[in-house]
Amino acid sequence: MTSAITRPGVKRGTIPVFATATAITVSNIYFTQPLLDEIARDFHTSASAAGLVATTGQIGYALGIIAIVPLADSVRLRRLSTLLLMVTTLALLAGAAAPSIAPLSMATLILSASTVLPQVIMPTVVSMATPGNAGRVLGAVGTGLTMGALLSRTAAGLIAEAVGTWRAGFAVAAVATGTLLLVLPRYMPADPPTPAGTRQSYGRLLASLPRLITEHAPLRLSAVLGATGFAAFSAFWSSLAFHLTAPPIALGPAVIGLFGLFSVPGALAARYSGRLSDRWGARRVNVLSLTSVLLAFALFGFADQSLIALAVGCNLLGYGTTSGQIANQTRIFASQPAIRARLNTVYIFAVFAGGAVGSAVAAVMFSAFGWAGVVLSGLSFVLLAGMALAGNVLHMRRRAGRGLAAGWASASRPAGWRRLAAAQERSLGIPGDVETHMERPLPGLGAQDT
Repeated sequence: MTSAITRPGVKRGTIPVFATATAITVSNIYFTQPLLDEIARDFHTSASAAGLVATTGQIGYALGIIAIVPLADSVRLRRLSTLLLMVTTLALLAGAAAPSIAPLSMATLILSASTVLPQVIMPTVVSMATPGNAGRVLGAVGTGLTMGALLSRTAAGLIAEAVGTWRAGFAVAAVATGTLLLVLPRYMPADPPTPAGTRQSYGRLLASLPRLITEHAPLRLSAVLGATGFAAFSAFWSSLAFHLTAPPIALGPAVIGLFGLFSVPGALAARYSGRLSDRWGARRVNVLSLTSVLLAFALFGFADQSLIALAVGCNLLGYGTTSGQIANQTRIFASQPAIRARLNTVYIFAVFAGGAVGSAVAAVMFSAFGWAGVVLSGLSFVLLAGMALAGNVLHMRRRAGRGLAAGWASASRPAGWRRLAAAQERSLGIPGDVETHMERPLPGLGAQDT
């Protein structure tokens, strides 16, 4: 990243450090999944009991999103990042030494709640970007997030196999997270995002979350698109192992784990969707992302026995999901900096709720209809996202029409002609998403409706 991407005063190398930090910290949520069978055998317990480790991890992350991320609108981010990394490192060490499932699950709950640092970094990096480059920096950091989620499972499995114990995965994660403690806080802002006289109490920060949903239309649109997109993503990945182990494919777990690696090219390509969001606007990138996901599920359905088609589809799905998330966050972060962390709290909570729904629906559909049921589930979520996006476009056109009418009424005044010209540009889709380019809205044509 060149210095022109970030504002004056931002340390050189901040964007790569943030991308690396998000990759390492988000991996703490997912690396336990391929270790569950080893954990069950080590503690002489059932697979369902060992599954509590993964379940508590998801619960902890959801709690962290709601309880911790809103603080990033008010507290000193350097101190917050230091505290979160310390807690996560200690919890990982406790997990590595856990004598049974219960303390291991408790350690996983704590480390997952404190590893929400990526969702603190996202609004922070946007505040550091120069005007017109928010999507670009989000693309870079978001790619790190996706890479960490994709590669953590593969890395954990390889480490456990090489060392001979699942505890090595926790130990390596603790070392990586502890190393971040020495680096990341130096790149975080030293001062709080808001002046001292305007800071809100913790209770007021939490109480403001529901109001953000009703007052910010860009947040509502992004939340719906993010939830449905991640539902489709989760429906596929939560069912893929069952499909690949069943005849006639009948693959082993080692080969199945490689599908995470197969998805890396698509995730890397999604980095450039941030630049497209800056240039085209978030809505057009959403259309591109939904098209990519639609093509992925078409491949999953028509060539369900072809490993090559499945690998290509994984890349299309990864690209579409990641680029959609970048576009959605570009949209919501165009709002005032003082509420960005809370906007991200609501958005990410909606995304993970969608993922939980997608996994649950896919499990039921796979049991009833096999792989075809999973494909149908994914296509249904894409359809819901497409309907939400189309509804937003129609709503914007109606608002644009009302803005034109208001412009004609005031066109007899010199200022009216300028307003009318601006309304005509908006009705033609120039320059794109209002909120992405941070333009001043006309009466009856609010920026929050995009």
